[in-house]
Amino acid sequence: MQYEIKGDQLPVVVCTLNPGESMITERGAMSWMTSNMRMETQAGGVGKALGRMFSGESIFQNKYTAEGSMGLIAFASSFPGEIRALNIAPGSSIVCQKSAFLAAEPGVELSIHFKKKLGAGFFGGEGFIMQKLSGQGTAFVEIDGSMVEYQLQAGQTMLLDTGYLAMMDETVQMDIEMVHGVKNIFLGGEGLFNTKVTGPGRVWIQTMPLSAVAGIIGAHIPGRG
Repeated sequence: MQYEIKGDQLPVVVCTLNPGESMITERGAMSWMTSNMRMETQAGGVGKALGRMFSGESIFQNKYTAEGSMGLIAFASSFPGEIRALNIAPGSSIVCQKSAFLAAEPGVELSIHFKKKLGAGFFGGEGFIMQKLSGQGTAFVEIDGSMVEYQLQAGQTMLLDTGYLAMMDETVQMDIEMVHGVKNIFLGGEGLFNTKVTGPGRVWIQTMPLSAVAGIIGAHIPGRG
């Protein structure tokens, strides 16, 4: 499989498959393809299907296979931002925000990742359940806005405003930290909690979370400001 990511604020990944090669994706993610691409809808087992449902994805996945000759299939983003290709390998699972998964090679498994700490799930802004990409192969994910990557050393921490955490290595721990000081809480405009990530591992931060965009739009709707 070869791929090319095209576009700027609304990108698309165009994948070229050899005969017999396949891609898996969530229902409705395909944008265009050549006529020799065969689609097969599958659940991949009850446990995996329920896991995808709880992680914000559809119970069913579509598998597209090139038949007879080279095939082409494209997956476009659903929100202004970036599409990133991830190399998933055994022992290097990546945890993503819900609905980040776009498409992947069949060797990649999409499952759920539960927060170990309830506080991080309820107040961290990323939700109690996230997505986990494991197995082996190339996966494509959507990022809200642009993305900045940091490599955290063991014990090194960063604080993020809620919703800005896009992805992290499974080795990274996530928790919440309350904003200090009454004045900061009520006058700072940053909310009560920040998301705290602790290394070792990589974290990917997005610059335009959908939740932040929704808040800006909501503030300009008559009767909501």
